[in-house]
Parts: sequence; C-alpha cells; structure tokens
Amino acid sequence: MAESSSSSDKKRAAASLCAVSMESIEKITELEELERVYQQLSDVEVRGNAAWRGVEAELEAIVQQQSNIETKMMALQRMGPNLQLIEGDASQLSGMITFTCSLAENVSSKVRQLDLAKNRLYQAIQRTDDILDLKFCMDGVQMALRNEDYEQAAAHVHRYLSLDQSVIELSRQGAGSLVDANLSLLQEAEQKLKVIVTEKLDQAIEKEDLPQVERFFKIFPLLGLHEQGLGRYSQYLCTQLASKAEENLLLALGVELTDRRASLVFADTLTLLFEGIARIVETHQPILETYYGPGRLYTLIKHLQVECDRQVEKVVDKFIQQRDYHRKFQIVQNNMMRSLTTETLEPRELDPILAEVTLMNARAELYLRFLRRRVTADFEVGDATAPESLIQEHQHSLEKMLNHCLLSRNMQELIGYYITMEEYFLRETVNKVGALTLE
Repeated sequence: MAESSSSSDKKRAAASLCAVSMESIEKITELEELERVYQQLSDVEVRGNAAWRGVEAELEAIVQQQSNIETKMMALQRMGPNLQLIEGDASQLSGMITFTCSLAENVSSKVRQLDLAKNRLYQAIQRTDDILDLKFCMDGVQMALRNEDYEQAAAHVHRYLSLDQSVIELSRQGAGSLVDANLSLLQEAEQKLKVIVTEKLDQAIEKEDLPQVERFFKIFPLLGLHEQGLGRYSQYLCTQLASKAEENLLLALGVELTDRRASLVFADTLTLLFEGIARIVETHQPILETYYGPGRLYTLIKHLQVECDRQVEKVVDKFIQQRDYHRKFQIVQNNMMRSLTTETLEPRELDPILAEVTLMNARAELYLRFLRRRVTADFEVGDATAPESLIQEHQHSLEKMLNHCLLSRNMQELIGYYITMEEYFLRETVNKVGALTLE
C-alpha cells in the first residue's frame, strides 16, 4: 500500500514539473501568477520529498529483513538431508503397509476356508448323528411296542419327528439302503402306535378309567396329534360334566316345596354346573399346559361350553315349565297393556321368581367372566411371539364364543321377560303401599 502511494506521488510531482517550465516562469508578469506558480512548485517539492522518504523507508525495511531471510534460507538448506531421510522412511513404510495388507488378505482367505471346512464338518457330524438317532429310534420304538411301553415308544417317535427331515432325505442312498429301511420301519411303527394309542384312549373313555384316560391323553402330543387328543379328552370331560349336571337337575326337580332353597333350586343347579366347569378348568389346565403347551385352553373350553349350553337349556326349560314363567309374563303383559283381562298376579307371587332369575343371571355373568379371564391369560402366554393379527383373531374368537353361546342367549331371553315383570312388580307394590296408607 505504501509502495503504491509513493509511486503515485512521484507521478504527480513529475507531471507538475512538466506543467511549469522555466520559459513559462520567465513569461509571468503578474505577482499573483508568480505566487501561484511558487506555491505549486512548493507543493511539488513537498510531495517529492515525502515520496523519497517512503522509498528510503522501504529500502531500509528490505535491508533489515535480509538477515531473517538469510537465516530461513540456511534452515531450508539444513532441512534438505532430513527430508531425504523422511522420504526414504515413508517409502519403506509404504512397502511394509502393502506387504501387511497382502498378508492380511491371505490370512482372511485362509480363515474363510477354515470356516467353510468347519461348517461342512459340523454338517457331516450332524448328519451322522441323525442317522444314528434314526437307528436308535427304530430299535427303541419296536422294543417299546413289544413291551407295551407306549410312553417310551411315543418318546422315540417324537425324537424321530424332531430330526431334520431334509438331512434324513439326503442320507437315503436308495431303496435298499440301511437308512431307507430304518425310515420305512419307523414310519410303520409310528402309524401303528397312533392306532394303538387312539384305541386305548377310546377304551379308557368308554370304561371311564380316569388314570388310563390321562395316561394316553398325554401321549398324543408326542405323536403330533394335539387336536385329536384334545378333542377326545374334551369329549370325555363333557360326558362327565353332562352326567353330573343331569344328576343335579333330577335332584333339583325332586326338592320339596318346603325346602329352604326350594325357590332358588334352578339357580343353584346352574351354579353347580358352572362350578363343575370351573373345577375342570382348574384341575386340567396345568396338565394341558405341560403336555400340549400354552394357548390351547380355548379349544378345551370351546368343547365344554357346547355341553354347558345343552345343560343350561335343559335347566332353563325346566325353570320356565316349573315356575310357569311364560304364562305369568303373559298375564303381566296383559295387565301392563290394560287389556280386558280378569286375571292378575300378586307381587308376592313374582318376587321369588324375579329373585331366582336375578341370581341365575348373576351366576352366569360370573362364570363367563371367569372363562374370559382364564382364556385371555392363556392366549397372552401362547401368543407372546405371535403377530398382532393372530392375537386379534384369537380375541375375536373368544368374544364371539362368549357373547353368542346359548347360555348368553338364554339369559338375555329371561332378562327380557324379567324387565317387564319387574316393572309390573314395582308398580303393583307401590299401588298396594299407597292403598294401605290411605286406609
């Protein structure tokens, strides 16, 4: 910036000198003009002096920097050999890195080859173990069948079914091979065992031999027959439930009118039915979870609820018949509509019927809540890793069963009649109280 300013001052001074020559000065005759030229020359001189001083300062600065520049030049000259050494070291390091990379790639390739060989070795060992297990299962199931040890035979079949079937198929070397022969014998033994276990369970159910029923019921899941075993066992439990329910209904019909619970006998009969189902669930749910796994309680309860509906319908029909429920409702309805009828009902005639209907409905609601709670908890365990769509499907199936079962529909029908009859009961009671007050 100083250099530029000095150069500009020099140019202006030169221009001023050119403009004012000696000839022009000699021709000046006026004092004012002479003074103006004098002043102009003075300014030129001042600017010239300032410019020269700037040049001198720049030269002085350059002279002062000479020693610093010389020092830096000497330092650069001393760095030359070091830079050569650094260049050599960098070249050597680059070579070492290249060698290391190549060595690492070779080692990595060898490791991959070793992993591949290890996996193939494991597969060969697994294949050998499966073949040995197949032979062991075949020998074991045949011996167990001869000894009628069906639990042990089922355990061998279950072990066979748990083997990797794709590996077994690869191990088959032809129709006459040892593996193929073992497979054929084992599959025949599996089918034979399924037939035997099914027949034994049916015989135990027919004889109502509970220990034998439970024994063969536990074998079915080992053979992959979860649904068949659960279906037959549920039928057995339903038979027991029906027998007990019919016995309770006969006892209820034989109750004397003077008995203290005579007015609630049908509610008590339903209560015994619901308690019987609850005991079945309490007793058999641990067995079901242990041998069949969680999430299958719904299947058992679905079978039990079908039988429950049949028994509830019988009890409700007897209640309607014995309590003359429909005829009394018709009388109440005619009175509520103020029809021309001379037949009336006293509130005290309706009171025990309404109380029994209320109790029946309350026990039914308690029973349905019990089922919903148990099945929902079982689904939560069984569907822990299931997709959300399956969880929603299970919940929908449960709600559909509970809301549309015959038990719910019968209770809704009774409550429909009950509402009208209760209204009549309250109205007549108030009227009688009012009449007594006026007297």
